[in-house]
Amino acid sequence: MRIRTLLNNCHNLKSFVYKSERFETVFGKVSLVIEIEPRKNGKPTCSECGKASSIYDHARARLYEFIPIWGYHVYLHYRKRRVNCVNCGIKVEQIPWSAGKQHLTRVYQHYLAMWASRLSWQEVARSFQTSWGHVYRSVKSVVEYGLTHRDLTGIKAIGVDEIQFGRGHQYLTLVYQIEAGKKRLLHIAPKRTVKSFLSFFRLLGSEKSKSIKYVCSDMWKPYLKVIRKKLPNTLHILDRYHIVAKLNKAVDEVRRAETKRLHQEGYEDALKHTKYCFLKNEENLTDKQKLRLEDVLQLDLKSVRAYLLKQSFQLFWQYNAPYWARWYLQKWCTRAMRSKLDPVKKFVKTVRRHEDLMMNWFKAKKAYSSGTVEGLNRKVNLVTRKAYGYKSYDVLKIALYHTMGQLPVPESTHRFY
Repeated sequence: MRIRTLLNNCHNLKSFVYKSERFETVFGKVSLVIEIEPRKNGKPTCSECGKASSIYDHARARLYEFIPIWGYHVYLHYRKRRVNCVNCGIKVEQIPWSAGKQHLTRVYQHYLAMWASRLSWQEVARSFQTSWGHVYRSVKSVVEYGLTHRDLTGIKAIGVDEIQFGRGHQYLTLVYQIEAGKKRLLHIAPKRTVKSFLSFFRLLGSEKSKSIKYVCSDMWKPYLKVIRKKLPNTLHILDRYHIVAKLNKAVDEVRRAETKRLHQEGYEDALKHTKYCFLKNEENLTDKQKLRLEDVLQLDLKSVRAYLLKQSFQLFWQYNAPYWARWYLQKWCTRAMRSKLDPVKKFVKTVRRHEDLMMNWFKAKKAYSSGTVEGLNRKVNLVTRKAYGYKSYDVLKIALYHTMGQLPVPESTHRFY
């Protein structure tokens, strides 16, 4: 079986034929070069309007890199025709295996992009003996196609959060779809401002926004403001993860202040090695931490009171009915305000400001929470870590859409699994 027969079966070109194949040294390496010619009596098409036009002249022959085979680089060799289009004037003809001035064939771009979703781009470039720029442009091409052709209708639940990007206080706003069986990245915007989040609704449009029934977020004021404005009738669920994190922060502030005081009074060993004993969930403690915590709980300390308040707060999440959940939360807040622990009292004030939003988690039957969002944020960290970080926001944006956007891929006769 000849190479041309294989190519005709896996990469058939309409109006073109594979004429011959030969070995040739290209860029210092022995490569397989496939000669392509147009079919007889076939008219070229204009690259702008796509209409058949008459031949004006011929451009210089070019090489188009194809998928490597048996350890050899493969190139398609073709001399483009220029057409005299009645609508567009003198233009270069349209060819089915490449777009614009790309030196890579479409199927090779799809191939590189497929591997780039599994490996780092640098590793893909090394494996196929190509450049990082070729991998980047391949992924960018596939992502642009996917963003143009993706379906954004019928989105029922979304989650919004921010991640830190680069050095200093640089952030990205990320919007996810968090429905069961459909968890994907919908939008990325620089910073974490009102404008950042509003750009998602401009992309989605007012009609598609009406289908959103649930939205999860943390207590960041710009996000709360946009949700009130754009999704007034949507059930807004406050992020359970960040609420617990704020309470843990309050408990740790009490512990650190008391540790400092005890050290000054000569009792420095009382709270030594207890940070994670107080912050971890009881089921996650090691045997050594459990023993240490049992010893500390025998002491009459402010840190112990803060820890016991934290443990009793966990019962709030076990309620099913919103009415009884609110009843317990109000009782807990009253007790916490009498504790005379300033960090805990500050946390209580935050809870009371957002009490209604916290109740929405129960109204949604606990079906949606920002735990899904935090899980997706971890995947973002994995994508960044795989590449040892991204210096450019645009490159990171393409990488995240490619890996987490569940974008449709261009149709190709050359499929890879």
